[in-house]
Amino acid sequence: MNQNEATIQAKARLSAAKKGWQLWRNNVGVLVDAKGRPVRFGLCNDSKQINQNVKSGDLIGIRPILITADMVGQTIGQFVSVECKHSGWIPNVRDGEDRVKAQMKWAELVNRAGGHAVFTTTGEL
Repeated sequence: MNQNEATIQAKARLSAAKKGWQLWRNNVGVLVDAKGRPVRFGLCNDSKQINQNVKSGDLIGIRPILITADMVGQTIGQFVSVECKHSGWIPNVRDGEDRVKAQMKWAELVNRAGGHAVFTTTGEL
């Protein structure tokens, strides 16, 4: 049974909650204010050019990580980014190639910086 992106997002949020993670919806876009000025919102959306090059995940959050003995057992919060896709999704088939590349750039940026960024088609994290 093919499940849409909204269903996968709901499953991802449930999966995260069971693990003690906090995830929030990261809406990205542009609206016009009362004076006719465009207002951009969402991560990695400072400009149209930035958003075309790097697209942040659907769900953004934090997960607790227990640090090993070198940090005396402290728990830190690790940045989390989850890109949800409908079940059966294959990169570059349904979504435009540029969009997927920009989403993958974001995931690579987060992971290189020590965060945790994933794509999910099942909601499992």
